[in-house]
Amino acid sequence: MIVGQPDPIPDPPSAPPPTGPFPSAPPQDPPPYPPQQAPAGAPEPPASEDPPPHRWGIGAYVLVEILFLGSSFLIAALLADPEGPSVAAVILGLSVPTVLAAATALLITRVRGNGPRIDLGLTWTARDVAAGLLWGLGGLVVSVPASLVYVAVVGPDNATTAVGQAFDGIRVGWPVALGVFVLVAFVAPLCEEIVYRGLLWGAVTKHGANRWVAFAITTLLFAMAHFELTRTPLLLVVALPIGLARVFTGRLPASIVAHQVNNLLPALGLALALTGGVPASL
Repeated sequence: MIVGQPDPIPDPPSAPPPTGPFPSAPPQDPPPYPPQQAPAGAPEPPASEDPPPHRWGIGAYVLVEILFLGSSFLIAALLADPEGPSVAAVILGLSVPTVLAAATALLITRVRGNGPRIDLGLTWTARDVAAGLLWGLGGLVVSVPASLVYVAVVGPDNATTAVGQAFDGIRVGWPVALGVFVLVAFVAPLCEEIVYRGLLWGAVTKHGANRWVAFAITTLLFAMAHFELTRTPLLLVVALPIGLARVFTGRLPASIVAHQVNNLLPALGLALALTGGVPASL
């Protein structure tokens, strides 16, 4: 040590090395109960928002179609009349198979799936109804000119529908005609949409197809399932906006409403024809 210089100040003792990965983290209180054992009355963790996949597929659609065709042939055989079909037989032949097919589709979703609200997207909202009205009215801009072209190609005498042919020559009063109008304009579209853009759509997407593939398949089968060969191209045009309503909303009610809007004019023409107001071919 040199005389005249102050003694050096010793360095402060260094801090002890950290003993854990987060030495600066404040101590945490222990959990009020073991992680694997919640006390009585404690809220359960929220369940997953995604429902389980439904357990029905193409076979469900095939079954529904078999029921539709089988009941149609059975009613036609039981109510056959050599003098021609009665109005009751025609109404039963049009309504029972269609309603039976839709009811079976709904039952399948309950027994083998999560119910129609989840599996078929059958949840009604004002937004979906508005979208269906827009798609339906927009579809008329396309389907009405397409119908005029169809009449010009096949001729007025051949430009009729299977429903119009079934009621050909039948005259009824306004109460029955109003019932037929409701059947064609509202009931039939509801049931057909449940089967095609509900059940068939869900069966196609279950196997990994996207919504555009489902749109193409359901549109084609919908047009072909009417069993009217000459009208199939026209039915394809008619089905386009109905299917697009399903594509862009992701739910069934929009396509139901669009289909009902599309059927309003034909249903009105048929009701007038049944009362003798216009020819049945219109």
